[in-house]
Amino acid sequence: MPQPFENIRILDLTHVVAGPFSTYQLALMGADVIKIEHPVEYDQSRDTGSDRELNAKAMGLHYMAQASNKRGLALDIKTGEGREILRRLVKTADVLVENYRPGAIDALGLGYEAMAALNPRLIYCSVSAFGQDGPRSTHTAYDHVAQAAAGFMSMTGMAETLPVRIGPPVVDYATGMTAAFAIASALFQRERSGQGQRIDVAMADIALLFTGMYASDYLRTGDEPHAMKFIHATNLGYETNDGLLICGASNLRQQKRLWLALDRPDMVKTSNAERRKDHDNEIKVLAEILKTRTAEEWETFFQQRHVPAARVRSLAEALHDPHFRARGVMHAQEGAQDVPGRFEVPMAAFRFQHGGPGIKTPPPAVGQHSAEILAALGYSGAEIETLRARGVI
Repeated sequence: MPQPFENIRILDLTHVVAGPFSTYQLALMGADVIKIEHPVEYDQSRDTGSDRELNAKAMGLHYMAQASNKRGLALDIKTGEGREILRRLVKTADVLVENYRPGAIDALGLGYEAMAALNPRLIYCSVSAFGQDGPRSTHTAYDHVAQAAAGFMSMTGMAETLPVRIGPPVVDYATGMTAAFAIASALFQRERSGQGQRIDVAMADIALLFTGMYASDYLRTGDEPHAMKFIHATNLGYETNDGLLICGASNLRQQKRLWLALDRPDMVKTSNAERRKDHDNEIKVLAEILKTRTAEEWETFFQQRHVPAARVRSLAEALHDPHFRARGVMHAQEGAQDVPGRFEVPMAAFRFQHGGPGIKTPPPAVGQHSAEILAALGYSGAEIETLRARGVI
């Protein structure tokens, strides 16, 4: 079965994480994604990652983790020739994604209005820190800055350690997923309307969206959330005799199963109000009981009784866990230019029965497909070499 986005061409003028991750998700589903970056000042993620030799080759692992299935075009869009090449590409494209500072790409004459005039069916997606309008639209940010600005960080951690940044760049990745969803929605809408679309995705909006239920609480009652507020004792982390166990008995049915499994029917509560009232005592009882076995033993014990619980694993442990290996979240490949041997990258966090996400080609080097892409636009070999000599490509 064909993949959902086969024959959909996406021009990817993004860098770092959120933008490239959005186009990567679409590339996994069959889209022809052309990664467009400056020949010298390329995507900064190319020189980041723990393999310094790959960083020096502009093939850093942080870049490769979100670049498979893409083609590479090195292009200086600050030059007249570069802008002309982009305009010609736009006429062939379905989607353009950019994450320049708001106003910067418009100043080059490459904003939505100008591109839509060339291709009225174009879907033009802008990913930025704070959006294309609003008082902070010109501000810049990375993931942790967005976490701070949107109140997200103020709820992360224990009361004595606030605020804490979540380790992985969750806002970046969520922004990428949101942008991919918005683009997919716009493509579906275009099938009905025949018209292109302008999409505005902001990292800070995503971070604020993550506060969801707590934001609704506050706006209704003025009750501002704080770390660990109203967290039940059966829904916390505890030390075992060899490591940390996270208990997830959140609702009343689960807490009942937990206490009965531990042979403590006297601790079962019939309301959340009772649980909050007995919070400190429940912590004391659980801490004493859970010290008697290993985290692995408790995880097995509770899961067999349908009580949510998990041993806190390191990333290394999770990556080698038979469950995650079976799920295929990571994909092994080789053959990338200037990258010796095998490497693994994350793929999609979902499956299709037919025609789902898959990796066919490795991440491209800077401008690896420039000649191929320009030739398809009608440029001759001599013209391509002239553009290369002038530093346009």
